[in-house]
Amino acid sequence: QVQLVESGGGLVQAGGSLRLSCVVSGSIFMINGLGWYRQAPGKQRELVGSISGGITNYLDSVKGRFTISRDNAKNTVYLQMNSLQPEDTAVYYCNRLQYYLPWGQGTQVTVSL
Repeated sequence: QVQLVESGGGLVQAGGSLRLSCVVSGSIFMINGLGWYRQAPGKQRELVGSISGGITNYLDSVKGRFTISRDNAKNTVYLQMNSLQPEDTAVYYCNRLQYYLPWGQGTQVTVSL
């Protein structure tokens, strides 16, 4: 069974950067669309950004600050987050864009003022 393992979160001051990684236990070569999601306390999970067919799309609030990339050879998808703001505080997850795989444990990102 394919598993998703996210890492790279942490506590950072506003304006700082983090790079999240998501390792897929199986090959991601055949998984076209992948996305990074986040869920803040008391809020629904939302799609932050996606990469599909080499094309990336982002939530308006993170455009210009977040960048998604993937390394098929390493079965890993990344989320580079710059200029972090307190409203970016959430647990971040990766998954397919549809026909979700079992969700991983996520990685906590906390941005302080």
